[in-house]
Amino acid sequence: MKFKLGLIWRILIAIGLAIGLGLLLPMIHEGFALWFVRLAATFNMLFGGFLNFIVPLIIIAFIAPSIAKLGAGSGKLLGMSAAFAYGSTVIAGLLAYFAATTILPNFINPTTKTDIADGARKAGEAFFKMEMDPMMGIMTALLMAFLLGIGMAAIKGKTMMSFFDEFNLIIDKVISVVIIPLLPFHIFGIFLNMTYTGEVANVLSVFVFVFIMIIILHLIMLTFQYTVAGSLNKRNPFVLMKTMLPAYLTAIGTQSSAATIPVTLRQAKKTGASERVTNFAVPLFATIHLSGSTITIVSCSIGVMMMNGLDVSFGPYLQFIFMLGVAMIAAPGVPGGAVVAATGLLTTMLGFTDGMVALMIALYLAQDSFGTATNVTGDGALAMIVDRFTKKI
Repeated sequence: MKFKLGLIWRILIAIGLAIGLGLLLPMIHEGFALWFVRLAATFNMLFGGFLNFIVPLIIIAFIAPSIAKLGAGSGKLLGMSAAFAYGSTVIAGLLAYFAATTILPNFINPTTKTDIADGARKAGEAFFKMEMDPMMGIMTALLMAFLLGIGMAAIKGKTMMSFFDEFNLIIDKVISVVIIPLLPFHIFGIFLNMTYTGEVANVLSVFVFVFIMIIILHLIMLTFQYTVAGSLNKRNPFVLMKTMLPAYLTAIGTQSSAATIPVTLRQAKKTGASERVTNFAVPLFATIHLSGSTITIVSCSIGVMMMNGLDVSFGPYLQFIFMLGVAMIAAPGVPGGAVVAATGLLTTMLGFTDGMVALMIALYLAQDSFGTATNVTGDGALAMIVDRFTKKI
């Protein structure tokens, strides 16, 4: 049996190597250490540029066909499922925002203009520069995806759907074969820079607090979802959560909502939701309901912004959360796909730099499996809620 190292372990190994080399190399030879840091910075420049280029294509490739296929669903059942999924995602984002802005200032000084990520980049500039401008902006890509998706649903265009299905496969292959495997090297370069400049201890201490807070928020969100579902169906919410536990544990292992669908379906039916609703809603929710991932992205982004002394006021973040609920539809079923799909919004709406995006990715991937587990476990609660409101449809 071929052994395959999981993404999270590759990330942890990359961080460990970066810290070790960042401390050791300057002791051996300062000139070689700086050359090595610059080499890593050059890779990060190329990878970051490619990531910026591919994000609009990810949005179009995944959102447009998803909307077209949603349009072919069954009327009220589809509309209600989509509304509850989006509402749950937004509530999760708001929960994360208020918790993070209340808790994290106790561990991070938001007024300190350290700009950790950019400060690290200044220590080792890339050997050369290469522009990789995206074909279009993030908002343009979102509008294009909606226009094409709604249009394909309206005209039932088989030719365009066939094109987008193949386009979807191409972009998914780029993500799974190129972007995700290279992410550990990207994170290695960022942490090497931070270690070289002496900032890594501060970052790692923040990682611990953010990680613990996110896990607690996941549990709070699941308790809320199942309390609502249990109240509507006169069931004990904690018994329902126990019923969905196999789906939670499976998602921790697979790190993919899509790969966990069979288990989620089986357990959702055991909660008492009808087979008609679960067979329709659970596969749909695996694509459009990402409350756990939203909690993670909002919490991590606030942590990164506070580390860099940036403003985290409610107005801009509310807009970000609303847009994130839509952009997450573009999250492919591969580990780390959600944060890759969200990078465009992070840069355009929150002003993230390449270094901040890399820190964000590292924070997110450290607990991606728990976010995915929260997503799929919450799908069972939403299926019960939808079933309660659609019994006569």
